Amino acid sequence: MSNFLERIHAAARLRQYSVRTERTYLAWIRRFVIFHGRRHPAHLGADHVRAFLEHLVVERRVAASTQNQALAALLFLYRDVLRRPLGELDGIERAPRRRVAPVVLSRRETGRLLAQLRGSAHTAALLLYGSGLRLLECLRLRVKDVDFEYGQLHVRAAKGNKDRRTVLAATAVAELRRQLRLARRRYERDRQSGVRVKLPTAYAHKAPAADTDWRWYWLFPATRTYVDGYDRRRYRHHMHESWLQRAIGRAVRDAGLSKRASAHTLRHSFATHLLENGYDIRTVQELLGHSNLKTTMIYTHVLNSGTGVRSPADSLPAGPPRIHTDRPEPDW
Repeated sequence: MSNFLERIHAAARLRQYSVRTERTYLAWIRRFVIFHGRRHPAHLGADHVRAFLEHLVVERRVAASTQNQALAALLFLYRDVLRRPLGELDGIERAPRRRVAPVVLSRRETGRLLAQLRGSAHTAALLLYGSGLRLLECLRLRVKDVDFEYGQLHVRAAKGNKDRRTVLAATAVAELRRQLRLARRRYERDRQSGVRVKLPTAYAHKAPAADTDWRWYWLFPATRTYVDGYDRRRYRHHMHESWLQRAIGRAVRDAGLSKRASAHTLRHSFATHLLENGYDIRTVQELLGHSNLKTTMIYTHVLNSGTGVRSPADSLPAGPPRIHTDRPEPDW
């Protein structure tokens, strides 16, 4: 079985999947194997895949995105690991898709949320909103990715393994310089104690000394270090995403917001507010890093849902004032 796991890891790395994708696919493969009595996937086929996917919908009642994720993992298993493509999987019971409108904060609500944050958490949240970053895109920023001269951030190896440039808010410059000073102090201590940062795989072979270079240091370095299991060297990672998620969750509560806002809500708000300001949707698409314009179009639906529409209740003639009494409502 260990040899089989190594084949999965090797196939994922050959296709340059992220560590998260690799772990997610491995988890679905394990569930698939357990569902069929721990039989080896080489002895299973399309009918077994179909049964597992239908079990997820009928018994587990998962969302369509979850079923699609499981399907992607199993297609990877048979196509890229076992070299036995499944072919067409017709007739699978699919989970119903539900179109969910993104949660968007108004400018006033965004200001109230940001006002509850302090220090590095405020700086990171300001980048999420001011530059339209995803959570991990923000935390994976390195020193060299900040371009003060052109007012840009360089987002590298984002979703879909794509690079892009996005706007750097002028209001974030002072806080970013403060964050760089904090990171520099930690970097100097790391240099003295021999702590390094991880580099992208290809560049680590090309320039092995770059893991101690200030330009490659994290903008939001973690507070703890770890020892790598392969080379036994000590490294520092960037801050874990749960740190910022918890901080924003507390800020939403302390600001008294009734919306179910999260870190990603700030990215949604960035896109919506740009469109409200009259920017072209293609420009917004580029800043967000969307491959398909249809993905960006969802923010136009948010705009159209309330802008310029007047409720008919606001046109009713004024009648006599309603008399309120303290009598209890009838119990129907």
